[in-house]
Amino acid sequence: MGPYIGPVMASDSNSQLGHRDYLKMNGLGNEIVVLDLRGTGILVAPEEARAIAGASTSRFDQLMTLHDPQTPGTDAYVRILNRDGSPAGACGNGMRCVAWAAMRGRADGELLFETAAGLLPAERLSDWMFTVDMGAPRLAWHEIPLAEPFHDTRWIELQIGPADAPTLHTPAAISMGNPHAVFFVSDAEAYDLGRIGPMLEGHPLFPERANISLAEVRAPDHILLRVWERGAGLTQACGSAACAALVAAVRRELTGRRATVTLPGGDLLIEWREGDGHVLMTGPVEFEHQGVLDPALFAAEAA
Repeated sequence: MGPYIGPVMASDSNSQLGHRDYLKMNGLGNEIVVLDLRGTGILVAPEEARAIAGASTSRFDQLMTLHDPQTPGTDAYVRILNRDGSPAGACGNGMRCVAWAAMRGRADGELLFETAAGLLPAERLSDWMFTVDMGAPRLAWHEIPLAEPFHDTRWIELQIGPADAPTLHTPAAISMGNPHAVFFVSDAEAYDLGRIGPMLEGHPLFPERANISLAEVRAPDHILLRVWERGAGLTQACGSAACAALVAAVRRELTGRRATVTLPGGDLLIEWREGDGHVLMTGPVEFEHQGVLDPALFAAEAA
């Protein structure tokens, strides 16, 4: 297969996205579509993202679109949209897929991307294994953001269930470029996250909504994690949530600064580096297929 960048046929629909090539990939089962729009000036609208996600061949949890660099020295600006068309500031699994797509045909194994969450370096360790520097976590209540002040975001006042015997309570709150609430539990499989997740994602405490995670610490270097992803729902894996879970665990002195985070789709190695406070995420990617967007998708959405 040749490089992803290439000439594009003209669209015969109102959308400029018809007939454009896309890559369908996944990171530990986290469904990703990569769309290279460098040199076009095109921005994908929310309704267009929903149309792409609605097709069985291009279904995604996150859509990663590459655009011309905004900062000198970077390789691309990456926009991220969730399945419902809402924007996301970060997607660790998606960034590894972007790195794989962008490094095809290149001799070097390092790239620097820019996102709404900041600059994210990516390094290729092998054909299918990548490390992404997700940057430093944001821990202050107004940076996450939360709707009201909390002096210590290791524990925030939020619970599900009766006040005297809550089912879940006092999660940690963290931003990895997107907001996360991490509940530490003794058994992550014992809860109906498909019911709890949507109740908490849009809680008034989270003005930008939040990813909701259940974290079970199995050892000082091992966390089991389940995630309800903002704008996407239950997911096989969420890289930024894995980063948030490790940071939260370290802040509560439950783990060391380097741990394997096991998600339903597989394992990620997460390290909260002490020197600069950056969080490094290492994991695999999988290529599924290359396809072409059908103009009829966007005609139907417009109608």
